[in-house]
Amino acid sequence: MWLLDKFLKTAIKRGRLVITDHDGTVREYGPSPKEMENGPIRVRLTHPKAANHIARYPQLGAGEAFMWGWLVVEEPHDIRDLLLYVTEITKTQGDAVIKPSGLIRKNIQKAISKADSVNLKGKARKNAEHTYNLTRRLYELFLDEDRQYTMAYYRDTANSLEKAQLDKKAHIAAKLNITPENGPNMRILDIGCGWGGLALYLHRTYGCEVLGVALAPDQIAFCKERAKEAGVSDKVKFALMDYRDVSGKFDRITSVGLLEHVGTPHYPEFYEHTNRLLKPDGVMFSHCCGRSGPPGFTDKWTRKYIFPGGYIPALSELVTQSEKFGWQVMDVEAMRFHYSHTLEEWYNRTVMHRDEIVEMYDEVFYRMWLFYLAGAEQSFRNGSMVNWQILYVKDREAIPMTRDYMYEESERLRGLEEPPSWHLDPALKEAAE
Repeated sequence: MWLLDKFLKTAIKRGRLVITDHDGTVREYGPSPKEMENGPIRVRLTHPKAANHIARYPQLGAGEAFMWGWLVVEEPHDIRDLLLYVTEITKTQGDAVIKPSGLIRKNIQKAISKADSVNLKGKARKNAEHTYNLTRRLYELFLDEDRQYTMAYYRDTANSLEKAQLDKKAHIAAKLNITPENGPNMRILDIGCGWGGLALYLHRTYGCEVLGVALAPDQIAFCKERAKEAGVSDKVKFALMDYRDVSGKFDRITSVGLLEHVGTPHYPEFYEHTNRLLKPDGVMFSHCCGRSGPPGFTDKWTRKYIFPGGYIPALSELVTQSEKFGWQVMDVEAMRFHYSHTLEEWYNRTVMHRDEIVEMYDEVFYRMWLFYLAGAEQSFRNGSMVNWQILYVKDREAIPMTRDYMYEESERLRGLEEPPSWHLDPALKEAAE
């Protein structure tokens, strides 16, 4: 316990954290609980190895200790409260306090992370299935009605998740410089199409023909079901395939939440192949999680349990690689806190469906999912993570000279349809009863 005790004495500078070790020993950290809502955060360590496991590598150790039931956060607080508390009081460092310390340890993790990001086709498919081929019902329980598994766009933090995700799609579509007049003549490639929401939205809005590709079999099966149900299977098509196997020419290319899975060794391949696929006057749009600072590495817990082969890029990595293959970056938007609000809502919806998720999987999986969502939220709320939205062109005349077209079209699109209601909303169930 002494190593964890030393770490917490340095890290906890405000509020109050109370740790009860497995042997009943109680230790308190921080100057005062008065500034904390609901009093001090109280944590119990239930296993003799818990303290050392956490102290050796806080990010991995804390995650595993929570998953295994070695670390229990006592009510009225939960693991989200604990993670946000620890990282908020060290905001100048962000989540550095829970990352590995020491040059040797950092270099080892960086090297392992780099090797893990080599995603050849077979491994890329296996990684995608690990991440996205979980029980279909799981995603229904915590995502919005359209199953957007990426950042929602909160123009107002009071908006529902469904509204924020619809506004996200409008925001993306507006940047593509498509009109109702030229849309029906356009062919769009959506790489990493998820559950098909953006592809269907672009066709619904502009009448374009869309091809969505992804590597998770159940995602593609679900996409095809949606297209068939909407009666647009002839115009919105989905294929279980690696983007590297796509051929043909496209007027627009979109990728939302894809670059995190490409892997830095494969950026040249990504930019070279997409350049080959896009027409000379086309536009490519990319939305991805990003680092607001220099390049880094993916933490061990996330690589092991959530996104094997994943890496969140720095802007410098994307720009440097893209320019080598003839791309011109015409627009960059850094979106800071939107994902933290998205993750907060996903966390709340997960907690709401605890019993069903435990029944589908088990307690360990449920706690793993909570730690993932809360850990990701703190990275965007208190850490250095952002979302990058980037427009790439081959010809500078492919988009208008000012950004006015984006704002005007986004406003027009937001007026076209109302967001759906979440069918699992307890308020709807209560009203029906």
